[in-house]
Amino acid sequence: MPDPTPDTTPHPSDPTGPPEPSGPTGRQRLRSALHSRWSRGQAVVGVLLAVLGFAAVVQVRANDAEQVFVGAREGDLIALINTLALATDRAEEEIADLRRTRDSLQDDAESTATAVGVARERADTLGILAGTLPAEGPGIRVTVEAREGELGTEQLLNGLQELRNAGAEAVEINDEVRVVAQSGIAEGSDGRLAVDGVFLEPPYVIDVIGDPHTLSTALEFDGGFIEEVEEVAGSVTVQQLDVIDVTATRAPAPPRFANPVEEE
Repeated sequence: MPDPTPDTTPHPSDPTGPPEPSGPTGRQRLRSALHSRWSRGQAVVGVLLAVLGFAAVVQVRANDAEQVFVGAREGDLIALINTLALATDRAEEEIADLRRTRDSLQDDAESTATAVGVARERADTLGILAGTLPAEGPGIRVTVEAREGELGTEQLLNGLQELRNAGAEAVEINDEVRVVAQSGIAEGSDGRLAVDGVFLEPPYVIDVIGDPHTLSTALEFDGGFIEEVEEVAGSVTVQQLDVIDVTATRAPAPPRFANPVEEE
C-alpha cells in the first residue's frame, strides 16, 4: 500500500514556510519616486525631452503641410503660384507708389524751402528800398557844413538825386530820417530844411550805402552837389567807409489808388 503523500501546505505556525518580503514593494518605490524632489540632472533631462517632443510635433506638422502640396493637383499648384505672384506684384506696386510719394514730398519740401528763401530775400530787398528795414554795408558819409538858411531845398534835392543815380541803396540824414523815393523836402519860413516833416539842424550828415567810389565820384562832377554847396558858402566832406549803418526806418504807406493784380 503506497505511502500517503506528505502534506506540504505550510502551517501558520510552521517556521519553515516561505519568508515574508523584507524591503518596499514596487508600488511603494514608484510612489516614493513620484513624491521625491527632482535632482538637477532629472530636471535637465525633462527639459530636453520636452524640447524634443516639441520639435517632433513641428516636424510632423511640416510634413503634413508638405504632404498637402505633394498631393495637390497641378492646376491647384499653378493657381496658388499665380495668386502669390499677384500678391507680390501688388506689394511691389505699393512700394513703388510709396517711393514716388516720398520723392514728391521731398521735391515739394525743397521747392517750398526755395520759394520761401526767394520770398524772404525779395522782402528784404523791398524793405531796404522802401526804408522799412534797417541796413548796413559799404558806402560814404557826406558832412555838409552850412549856416542855417543858406543850404536850400534845391541843393539838397540835387545832391540826393545824384546819389540815387550813382546807385545809392539806403540813405539816412542826421540819424533821424530815412530818405526814400517818396520823400518830400521842404523849407520852413525860418529857412530850416525839413525832410518828410522832420526839421533838420546843420551840420547835415548824410549816410549812404552803395559803392563808395562811385558815390563819391558822383558828388565831385563839375556843377555837382559839392560845387553847389560851396556856392552858398558851405563845405562838403566825403568819407568812404567799409561799413555804414542806416538805422532810421519809416512805416510803409498803404497805396491809395493802386491794387495788386491777381496772378492767373
